[in-house]
Amino acid sequence: MAKKITLIEDNSEMRENIEEILKLANYDVVSAENGKKGVSLIKQEKPDLILCDIMMPELDGYGVLYMIGKDPETSSIPFIFLSAKSEKEDFRKGMNMGADDYLTKPFEDTELLDAIEKRLARIEQFSQHFDRSEDGLNAFLDEAGGIEQLTNERKTKKVKKKDNLFFEDDYPNYLYFVISGKIKTYKMNADGKDFVTGLHSEGDFFGFKEIIQGSNYTNSASALEDSEVAMIRREDFLKLLYTSKEVSEKFIQMLVGSVTEKQNELLNLAYDSVRKRVADSLLKLSEKYQEETEGPFTISMSRDDLASIVGTATESVIRTLSEFKSDGYIAIKGSSITILQPEKLKNFMF
Repeated sequence: MAKKITLIEDNSEMRENIEEILKLANYDVVSAENGKKGVSLIKQEKPDLILCDIMMPELDGYGVLYMIGKDPETSSIPFIFLSAKSEKEDFRKGMNMGADDYLTKPFEDTELLDAIEKRLARIEQFSQHFDRSEDGLNAFLDEAGGIEQLTNERKTKKVKKKDNLFFEDDYPNYLYFVISGKIKTYKMNADGKDFVTGLHSEGDFFGFKEIIQGSNYTNSASALEDSEVAMIRREDFLKLLYTSKEVSEKFIQMLVGSVTEKQNELLNLAYDSVRKRVADSLLKLSEKYQEETEGPFTISMSRDDLASIVGTATESVIRTLSEFKSDGYIAIKGSSITILQPEKLKNFMF
């Protein structure tokens, strides 16, 4: 199927010439003579790419870019400015607002087609799915490295159980990705006890919030078991996030899962009873870490770590686990907890 391009150009002769070039190159073209009509056309047609003049009546090109950027359904469409103005400040303004490219009139036919083909190729390049695995991450970085000037410094680090990756107030030099094992992020409360702020297993990213905010780490991170993590340099993370629209959108898709999970965890922590929180934590650990094996799931974790995940005192966790054992919901052997009746735990209301 031919790719659809929306062309917004107030000069009728220029508009007709560009339409002819694009149609000869087998593109499906829809056009508008001013920015206001162009925005309506974009919302209606949902094109694969937008070509837009800057100086136009009704609504200029910057206004068009601003309007479509506010709509989630159109904000990701590649956008190329066309203008007779070549001053650097106009170029910077367009790119800073989110334009993908900028062509100065007059331009050659081949220059126009080359700019369109490169932009559409990038979209195709990043339309594929990248698994949240070490191979998937490396494949994504390989593709992104062809567009961005990444350092390509890829480190992996093996972390022993209870060893720290970073501490609160450290400067965030890296984004972390869990290749194997389990990592917790935590804060120390006024009583000197750990309060768990996040649990991360294979395929999870962590440590990115502070890089985005430009602050030091607000918590610490340590291994719950022997683990391995990949480390992406701060500079590369910021380029992946901000430089190219296609790259950043795919990267955000890879990051976003852990954000939603954390929001739900915090809501549960605020409103649920201790018994329900312990039950939910056991189920969450089961869902997050259970491999595809039959039979009851067994958790091997210290009571202190479990208490910090639940967000309560160790004594309260021990007492609740004892009650669950008496009710036949779980079995306990040393530090190991085996979930016997997950449905009973799932149905806790208080």
